[in-house]
Amino acid sequence: MFGGGGMNPRKMKQMMEQMGIDVTELDVEEVVIRTGDEDLVFDDAQVTRMDAQGQQTYQVVGEPDSRDPGATALEGGDGSDAGDDSDEDDGIPEDDIALVAENAGVDAGTAREALAETDGDLAAAIANLE
Repeated sequence: MFGGGGMNPRKMKQMMEQMGIDVTELDVEEVVIRTGDEDLVFDDAQVTRMDAQGQQTYQVVGEPDSRDPGATALEGGDGSDAGDDSDEDDGIPEDDIALVAENAGVDAGTAREALAETDGDLAAAIANLE
């Protein structure tokens, strides 16, 4: 989990705890990074979240597939089409729903409702749910 350049992982973890840094491994199914030119899709990624000084940092490790922008959610074929249909109905991206659900600790339906109430404002939706 930690590089450390030869440092004992247990010692590294202890030092991080002393500095108020919390590291959590996340169980994710897919990570999508959207750029102007392409979508980078990590299907089997290892994701680590580090909480330090009120900031969250995510580390994604894996090999991405490059896809045309927008093709990721619509061409899934992995049995998750039900969520994609609702994305078209209310205009709320599934990535936003997943982000709000994860950060607020709620299910996708509750996250979708919160985003609808805040007109898609991620921060406001998370704040309302916490």
